[in-house]
Amino acid sequence: MSGDAAGGLESHDYDVVVIGAGGSGLRAAIAAHEAGARVAVVCKSLLGKAHTVMAEGGIAAAMGNRWKEDNWEVHFRDTMRGGKMLNHWRMAQLHAQEAPDRVLELETWGALFDRTEDGLISQRDFGGHKYARLAHVGDRTGLEMIRTLQQRTVALGIDVFMECTVTDLLKDTGAAEDRVAGAFAYWRESGRFVVFRAPSIVLATGGIGKSFKVTSNSWEYTGDGHALALRAGASLLNMEFVQFHPTGMVWPPSVKGLLVTESVRGDGGILKNADGKRFMFDYIPEFFKAETADSVEEADRWYDDKINNRRPPELLPRDEVARAINSEIKAGRGSPHGGIFLDIASRRSPEFIKRRLPSMYHQFKELADVDITAEPMEIGPTCHYVMGGVEVDPDTEQSGVTGLYAVGECSGGMHGSNRLGGNSLSDLLVFGRRAGEAAAAYAEGTARSRPTVAEADVAVAQERALAPFSGGEKASENPYTIQSELQQTMNDLVGIIRTAAELEESLVEIEAYQERARHLIVEGHRQYNPGWHLALDLANMLLVSECIAKAALARQESRGGHTRDDFPGPDPTWGAKNLVLSLDATGTGVNLKEQPLPVMPDELKEYFA
Repeated sequence: MSGDAAGGLESHDYDVVVIGAGGSGLRAAIAAHEAGARVAVVCKSLLGKAHTVMAEGGIAAAMGNRWKEDNWEVHFRDTMRGGKMLNHWRMAQLHAQEAPDRVLELETWGALFDRTEDGLISQRDFGGHKYARLAHVGDRTGLEMIRTLQQRTVALGIDVFMECTVTDLLKDTGAAEDRVAGAFAYWRESGRFVVFRAPSIVLATGGIGKSFKVTSNSWEYTGDGHALALRAGASLLNMEFVQFHPTGMVWPPSVKGLLVTESVRGDGGILKNADGKRFMFDYIPEFFKAETADSVEEADRWYDDKINNRRPPELLPRDEVARAINSEIKAGRGSPHGGIFLDIASRRSPEFIKRRLPSMYHQFKELADVDITAEPMEIGPTCHYVMGGVEVDPDTEQSGVTGLYAVGECSGGMHGSNRLGGNSLSDLLVFGRRAGEAAAAYAEGTARSRPTVAEADVAVAQERALAPFSGGEKASENPYTIQSELQQTMNDLVGIIRTAAELEESLVEIEAYQERARHLIVEGHRQYNPGWHLALDLANMLLVSECIAKAALARQESRGGHTRDDFPGPDPTWGAKNLVLSLDATGTGVNLKEQPLPVMPDELKEYFA
């Protein structure tokens, strides 16, 4: 037990509880509220501090403001091809069709987008997109999106529980069907426990990046939603697909991994190795050769007249660029601090850079003493995003557990094996709205038979949360030590380039960390205790890391964000199936099975003929 009294148990009743206050969580909460539900948002950090603000480049939507030829069909095709055809076709279709309306809706709520010469919402180029389709606000688009959604959430009077962490989902154990009944959480400030009773729970908790040593992700990204869903009986999809963003800071060490937005390349930046060579021309895959400039001269002309719309190779999908950078570094052609160079200073005027990339200008000036208007940046790949996540219905975002929904980065299927830049923010808006509406509709249907929370389940959740304070005689492990070692293992053995031997070794090490984590010791009281907070997060990181490594070992091919050195190419057989992970009957082991990919209708297949 902790050194203080447990105190009374706080309890709240709602129709829909949204866990996470990023773009998808806030959009889901707004939709559920507008559908008539009583809604609460529970967030681990402060409102407005969600990782969505790090999505700087723009919101992908085929609005046709720059290119009239752009439409949802082209966006759909780009998304599927970027994901190497492993996307759930229905999610990619809905996303492409509905994204323009979600952007315009955001504008009506007060978002201030950059404009074209004609006064329309400006759209910029990004990797993997045939046309310039990212609606943007300089390089601070995610911040503007969160500001707008947050303002609307507050204006609607939706209850927000800040600095409150959910540790368990509660189920209706007396019901015939498998359904959720609420969530168990604690206040990070005081350590006091709180129970949220609700028939609908929406997971919007983001990603898993803090399991890796070098990551662009903030401290909240410990795989909470993935782990909560698993323990509640839902399944995860294709967790092997982890995106390493091509451009993160590499120097100084204190900011290693911090995101350098793709907007730098979208606005003309080029990649060079230590020899000054623009090396991306050496890494154009066959799949994209017909659409990619094959000479420096042709690429240089692209930004002026978009000749033939053959794109610079720096704007290939992220997985292709990250692998190319990794190859240059491993070949000894890297920068002094272990990265490569990203140069926009020689391509654009200082005025242009400061106007279009104000955050990047200040980020490098303040953190690295580099003036990006006068000299190149040193960058390298950084763990950024997980394409895998909770398996959901594409139309409603409901998981395999009734009443449990998942949206944003903690859901799977939409992005296949690789996410295109800019698709994340439109994903949040499109599926956040759909999940909120579906969650509200389900909650309304339970009015006469609300799920109930068993007090025994609350007691178990409370005991589990307090376990790090009472580890017993063998308790000696420090959560910070285990997390640091886990991050190193994931970085070294489950990184950009993988092999069977390294993945097998990672699973052995993760199992050892899991055993050590049973003997954690946390000192002090529950108030203001970051060691306790990490101890609870660590269980999620270990479980999700096991899922990533196990799926990566099983998929014997290279596709998208998953690269196997021992299976260097894509395999059509593997391209027709998903890997699904779930907990076994004991709740301690991870099961993995293969599952056929949903079959795309013939009318959509025509776009790839």
